[in-house]
Amino acid sequence: MSDKVEKVMGTGTGSDTGKKPIKLYSHAGGPNPWKVAIFLNELELPYETELMQFPDLKKDPFEKLNPNGRVPAIEDPNTGMTLWESGAIIEYLLETYDPKNKTGLRYTEGAAKWEQKCWAELQMSGQGPYFGQRAWFVLYHPEKNLTSCLDRYGNEIKRVMGVIDSHLKKSGRPYLCGDQCSYADVMFVPWHWLLTQKPYLMGEDFVSEWQKEYPTCWEWAQKLEQRPGVKTAREARSKAMSG
Repeated sequence: MSDKVEKVMGTGTGSDTGKKPIKLYSHAGGPNPWKVAIFLNELELPYETELMQFPDLKKDPFEKLNPNGRVPAIEDPNTGMTLWESGAIIEYLLETYDPKNKTGLRYTEGAAKWEQKCWAELQMSGQGPYFGQRAWFVLYHPEKNLTSCLDRYGNEIKRVMGVIDSHLKKSGRPYLCGDQCSYADVMFVPWHWLLTQKPYLMGEDFVSEWQKEYPTCWEWAQKLEQRPGVKTAREARSKAMSG
């Protein structure tokens, strides 16, 4: 890999010492790799992280791992699997390393089994892309004052949060699919960090707006933040960004 790649050890406890560390290709700021890190933590799997630089994603050797040239990707020496796209990786980790659902992160029967897939799809097709486009225009685009772009994606961020808020209120349930936190709930977490940490994706005052306009969504998000796997990943991301 490029000499710009920074290798850091992951924070999974690795309670099963017979397993070799899974390699996670990540980026300090990008939320999607940290989704995978959360689940590696939740499953207590040993892993190591390589923090990639953007130019190295669009060329070999990384493109041999992920033809889409983006993070995350993983290499699992325990099974010989190489995977990319966060949703596919998360399903793989849960099915491979928690087949009996000891973590309780999956509904395995009934309507909730399929409902969690609906919410996971919304996270990947709705939340992630809209947050990501807003981040591009706020943080990276050379032109400024692109009001129509910022309004478009800012309004979509609010719309998705409103969908979650309304659903939780109407269902009266603490989580998206019931009384149990599922992997679909947790998948939303890292993109919310862009709203509460500098540089603020929607402005410093948006946290107050979130609490006021989408209070049930806010309470749900705060419950998820208390999960040990989430806390560990968030701390690791903050350290990676400051490094």
